[in-house]
Amino acid sequence: MIHIRNAHEGETEVLASIGLRSWQKAMGAIGGTGELLETASEAFSSFTRNLWLTITVIERNGEAVGWAAREGLDEAISDFWIDPDFVRRGLGSALLARIEQDVREQGLEKVSLHTHAGNTDAIAFFKARGYQIHWLSVVYSPKLDSDVPTVGLSKSLVEESDGAYGPGI
Repeated sequence: MIHIRNAHEGETEVLASIGLRSWQKAMGAIGGTGELLETASEAFSSFTRNLWLTITVIERNGEAVGWAAREGLDEAISDFWIDPDFVRRGLGSALLARIEQDVREQGLEKVSLHTHAGNTDAIAFFKARGYQIHWLSVVYSPKLDSDVPTVGLSKSLVEESDGAYGPGI
C-alpha cells in the first residue's frame, strides 16, 4: 500500500539514507562519488534535519522509500529521490503527482527542476510525465573540479488555450 505524507521531524537518518543511495546511482554517470560520499552524506543529513518541513515522503507498506522537497516552497523541486531498490514500481510517479498537486493548489502555473545531463534515467522519467528540457548549461563544480552539463526541465500545470475568446462554434 502506498501512502504519501509530509515528513516528520526526526526522520533524518532514514531520509538521508534514501537520498544518499539515490544520489550515488544518479552520480554514477559523471563519477567522483567516492571522493564526495562523506560530503554528500553530511549534506543529506543537514538538509533532512533542517528542512524537513519542505519534504514530502512516499511510503510503501509503512516504510519510507522516497522523498521530494521544494526547498523554497515554490514551483521548483529541489530534491527528488526514490530508493534504488524501489524504482520502476510507480512510486516516483505517485510522488511526482502529489508534488504537482501541491504546486497547483498554491496557484502556481508550472513546476521545474534541474539535474546533471548524464542523469538519463531521471531525465527520461520526467520527460515521460510531460516535462520538457528548457535549458542546458555547463556549470563548474568545485567539488568535482570539473564542468558539469546541467539541464533544466519544466512542465506547465495549466491547460493550454486555443487563443480564442468565448465558447467554440
